Amino acid sequence: MKKKAYNVAIVGATGVVGKEFIKILEERKFPVGELRLLASERSAGSRIEFKGVYEPVRLLDEETFEGVDIALFSPGASVSAVYAPKAAKAGCIVVDNTSQFRMDPDVPLVVPEVNPGAIAGYKKKNIIANPNCSTIQMVVALKPLHDKYRIKRIVVSTYQSVSGAGKEAMEELSEQVRKLFNMQEPESKVFPHRIAFNCLPQIDSFLDNGYTKEEMKMVNETRKIFGDDSVMVTATTVRVPVFVSHSESVNIETEKPCTPEAAKKLLSKAPGVTLMDDPQKGIYPMPVDAANQDDVFVGRIRKDESIENGLNMWIVSDNLRKGAALNAVQIAEVLIKDYI
Repeated sequence: MKKKAYNVAIVGATGVVGKEFIKILEERKFPVGELRLLASERSAGSRIEFKGVYEPVRLLDEETFEGVDIALFSPGASVSAVYAPKAAKAGCIVVDNTSQFRMDPDVPLVVPEVNPGAIAGYKKKNIIANPNCSTIQMVVALKPLHDKYRIKRIVVSTYQSVSGAGKEAMEELSEQVRKLFNMQEPESKVFPHRIAFNCLPQIDSFLDNGYTKEEMKMVNETRKIFGDDSVMVTATTVRVPVFVSHSESVNIETEKPCTPEAAKKLLSKAPGVTLMDDPQKGIYPMPVDAANQDDVFVGRIRKDESIENGLNMWIVSDNLRKGAALNAVQIAEVLIKDYI
């Protein structure tokens, strides 16, 4: 018999994604029985509002998962590495928003609009991985095209907001702007260089191949989500001085010919996608359009005239919602509908 309510834990409840978890659970009327808000010692004892009640934030420890049905994780990867297996062992199904388990072959990497059937694989470890924010929005837009025309190659350049680096990064951008307008020298603590009025072609650390970890996440995660290692992917990820929403310039090469008109028609009906494509009237997706919205916005669809079967497009999404918290809650919704 199905439960009427489920006990839910949120790990990293006081972070930007943790707060989005709480907001989205309430907005989507997720059937929460008990809500356990968990965080580090620094945040324990504070309170966060959920459905008109200020719930206490408890200290994360090994005992906090007893009786929990689903845990939504968004702490650091090192915290997930320790506590996600403990939660899973306690009988809790973990949906982890960190990079810790994404490429584990025994952990499904899921975007519900793209590969919901993969959720069944959670039974191996009681853990489901939430993909990287920039990967999520790209695959939501590309999967319908891949299914019909088969994508051979993806070239993506991202323009990622500072909220992807957390609350401290947002505060750093705000403080740098304030100081620059007051003719003061800004400090850089979160980012390696000044982010205000600047673009940083580095997200995460560099690897031996010259790519950053963020770029290789997009390569490897896209293939895993599509279930197709033959798709060639190359990425350049850039941090820009925008508070919320990631933007992406995406070029694809398909096996079968696909016209811009056919792509627009297909994407106009795709789940989780909003088509904004009338550039002559100044209609195309921008970060301000996507902020606080659930969908992935797609526009500027046009033929790549340099190759036979190529398309260019512009993809924008709220990285805190679809890129993180919303995607995890959607996974939880599929779990309670089809599996628990």
